[in-house]
Amino acid sequence: MMRPSLNDLAAFAAVASHQSFHRAADVMGVSRSALSHAIIGLEAKLDVRLFNRTTRSVSLTQAGARLLARLDPVLQDLDQALDTLSEERGTPSGTLRINANKSGARILLEEVVPRFMDLYPDVELDLVSEGRLVDIVEQGFDAGIRLLETVPKDMVAVKFGGDVRFIAVAAPSYLESRARPDTPDDLFTHCCIRQRLPSGKRYRWEFSKRGAEVAIDAPGNLTLDDNDLLVQAAADGRGIAYVPEYFARPFLASGQLATVLDDWCPPTPGLALYYPRSRHVPSPLRAFIDLLREVDRAR
Repeated sequence: MMRPSLNDLAAFAAVASHQSFHRAADVMGVSRSALSHAIIGLEAKLDVRLFNRTTRSVSLTQAGARLLARLDPVLQDLDQALDTLSEERGTPSGTLRINANKSGARILLEEVVPRFMDLYPDVELDLVSEGRLVDIVEQGFDAGIRLLETVPKDMVAVKFGGDVRFIAVAAPSYLESRARPDTPDDLFTHCCIRQRLPSGKRYRWEFSKRGAEVAIDAPGNLTLDDNDLLVQAAADGRGIAYVPEYFARPFLASGQLATVLDDWCPPTPGLALYYPRSRHVPSPLRAFIDLLREVDRAR
């Protein structure tokens, strides 16, 4: 039996982890065909089939599962050993992959990323912004950024950026000819600009006042899937939008938007960086977390 290379074994572990040649290829930065050929070559060297493949799915054979169980801790130990060398050299290096929602990515780009790149030029930062909540382990990310309340319970969370507020906003021109809403129920007499979540569901507007909580499916004939578009549509007089204050702040400052239902929009726990509790924390991620905390303390 020919001895497989470390690259072959890493390719096998990536496909096994993601259960997809396409996702594993994206994470590894190689083409799907190159990855497929690597796995075929590995199976030929070992003289055993490692995966069951169909046009729709990829799953481990019994032999593949046994190999992964023995190989996974070895590869983690190797990553940790290489990371130790990076620490001895005095500066982190390698790739740091972070999955973030749009508001989280914006805050990082404004306050953290420029300093991080100046301090650690040997780190390649891969920041992916998307609305849907993904499994960061399955998708090959080192960390994620989401609202604290949505962070999975088995993750370590590092809160930053302070609390956030979701606020109801409308253009002054829209409010001139209509009675301003005093309670969330008053929204049913207004045109609301609704939001479609990445899951496909429509977002229910959530309000709170002195312990009373209200969630409504706001009425309206316009639905959008992006906070920037919601804010712009509200500024154009299309109706009332319900968005994170961060996105509306420039329009509020310029007078293009005004808030309604302020006393029904209290602050809530804000963003958090999170990462797997059970995995070794690579030096680039540790450095990023340290800088994130430093920036947050200085705010």
